[in-house]
Amino acid sequence: MKITELRQKTKDELGNILLDLARERFNLRMQKGTGQLTKSDQIKKVRRTIARVKTVLKEKASA
Repeated sequence: MKITELRQKTKDELGNILLDLARERFNLRMQKGTGQLTKSDQIKKVRRTIARVKTVLKEKASA
């Protein structure tokens, strides 16, 4: 998800996105632990998206 798309969303929408991403990260970690994860780069993408969402939330809180 691009940063411009995230900046257009409300705080509630960003919170929901963050929750979904956290669940996805957990599921990917469990798949990695059991050896079922085929695309290991997905973990990195999810982590970076979480960081983007948190950054936008921080920007909205300080504005």
